[in-house]
Amino acid sequence: MPQLDRLLSVMVSNRAEALRLVENELASLVKDGATVPLTKQALGATQLLGLLREIAPPDALRRLDEGTPAEFEYRSGDGVFSARATNESGKWTAAITTGVSGGTPVATPVIPPGSGRPTPSMAASRVVSAATPAATSAVAPAATPAVRVGEDSTARMAMDNLLRELVEQGGSDLHLRCGEPPILRRHGEMVRLPDEPPLDDSTLMRMLTVIMPERNRSEYSETNDTDFAYEIAGLARFRANAFRERKGAGAVLRVIPAKLVSAEDLGITSEVQALCQLTKGLVLVTGPTGSGKSTTLCALIDLVNRTRTDHVITIEDPIEFVHQNKKCVITQRQVGVHTGSFKHALRAALREDPDIVLVGELRDLETASIAIETAETGHLVFGTLHTTTAPSTIDRLVDQFPADRQEQIRVMLSESLKGVISQVLCKKIGGGRVAAREILLSTNAISNLIREAKTFQITSVMQTSRRGGMCTLNDALIELVDAGQVEPKEAYMKATDKSGFTQALRSRGHDTSFVDGESVGAQSPKSDNGAANKPASPRAGYATKR
Repeated sequence: MPQLDRLLSVMVSNRAEALRLVENELASLVKDGATVPLTKQALGATQLLGLLREIAPPDALRRLDEGTPAEFEYRSGDGVFSARATNESGKWTAAITTGVSGGTPVATPVIPPGSGRPTPSMAASRVVSAATPAATSAVAPAATPAVRVGEDSTARMAMDNLLRELVEQGGSDLHLRCGEPPILRRHGEMVRLPDEPPLDDSTLMRMLTVIMPERNRSEYSETNDTDFAYEIAGLARFRANAFRERKGAGAVLRVIPAKLVSAEDLGITSEVQALCQLTKGLVLVTGPTGSGKSTTLCALIDLVNRTRTDHVITIEDPIEFVHQNKKCVITQRQVGVHTGSFKHALRAALREDPDIVLVGELRDLETASIAIETAETGHLVFGTLHTTTAPSTIDRLVDQFPADRQEQIRVMLSESLKGVISQVLCKKIGGGRVAAREILLSTNAISNLIREAKTFQITSVMQTSRRGGMCTLNDALIELVDAGQVEPKEAYMKATDKSGFTQALRSRGHDTSFVDGESVGAQSPKSDNGAANKPASPRAGYATKR
């Protein structure tokens, strides 16, 4: 695809009169007599002619090579265009306009001298210097929102087109940093966009503030960080965090797919799906940042929405997946927009006739306390924590409370906790990622261990309760390796009990050369609850395949 097509797509989507290319100046749009920059770098003569040569017919190409004026038509997926290039006093200038049906070119607009040469401070667009290689995909003009010509419209175009590229390339996050080109996280790897120049602070600030709600602009100016959601109609929603760091402004935007993923598509087991049919209790989805907790919770709420006739209240910061009412009535509230805090919204939710409450994060003692009490008083509560294993989740909850309340909380948890799903994402063989889930379900044995503060014994009970739907993280990882979905080394890196996992790999004949010669015991960290991990025997943890 000719590189000029990207500039022409932007021209069409903004209904501009012309695309202006001038040697040693920034490429720009012309609309209503004003110019709007499209590149961050001025075009050299070689770059400008290179753009034209890609689309010029043989006769016009010959005139360009001779340094004489050339006029020609060009057809692309965006329509018919008329191009005119001149060389005056050794300086190349080109104007490209949209043509009328039948190929008759329209007149090239006259650009008054000094009518607004684009300045570098205004440059902020997805379209970059023509000297860079072609992008992997063209801008989709139909998806570009109508914007006013000016700095804000250019900044919004820049951000929207980067987000489109993020989605088209199958990335999960877009990282924006001063002094760096835009960076995508794709299949867990950080990938710099080769077609993009480094961002400067003023350009990045303009790109961020133009998509921020007014409340977040104020918060950002006061605290230097803020969370918000942004949506491109027909494409996706994005969860954004903007901040300031040593080099200036920065941001990370995560894709929230427009289409909800079902529990069946995610491979969530029937035992976990059964938790969605409970009338009361606490269900926690845990894992490190970026492990897919929000996606799993979304799938569980969607399952509730399809199979029950209840009132569901979600409290999020910000709202990520948008649920439409199916059988249920869904009320979604965003912290900072619809309510002051998680704890305030959770307390208010009890007066709003809920059946099910989703708390985006149990981030403080009071929120955790209200959530546990809510689960005890006849409501089903879903929540998240940033813990890596099911036993450590219980300890983390209890440890938030003062010592004189911990025994009481253990008793309450032993009765209200119905399930913990702790997950990590692993790179799949052949691309993509897959979740490995540790599953803890409530049984009499588990309740007794929680009540008696013997969480270090929970893993053993989970290993012997696989028929009931429980699964340790090591078991889940070894199943992915056995299924040929994940490399042994990748699974080993995600395992918490590395010595036990290595033993399981060897017993099943998998390659362990990446740990051979190393002291496996030295690499086996202590579990989150402080108890040293012990190698699990194949019979104890891996003999029965799920």
